[in-house]
Amino acid sequence: MCLAIPAHVLSVSGDKAQVDFGQNVLREVNISLVDVKVGDYVLVHAGYAIQKLDEKDALETLSLWKEILETEN
Repeated sequence: MCLAIPAHVLSVSGDKAQVDFGQNVLREVNISLVDVKVGDYVLVHAGYAIQKLDEKDALETLSLWKEILETEN
């Protein structure tokens, strides 16, 4: 099974972006597959942004992930 997680784009430099997966989980991802700018939301799989998301869908998915992770603890 493959998972892709929504992330908020904080900065862009060339084909790399600093993204926030929520709760300040920051990572650098490759954005060469999508056209994004600071403030966009992207779907990230295996270190690559594979799709741009609208904010509503991204925030809803992040909220669901948070619920899942909280029930695991």
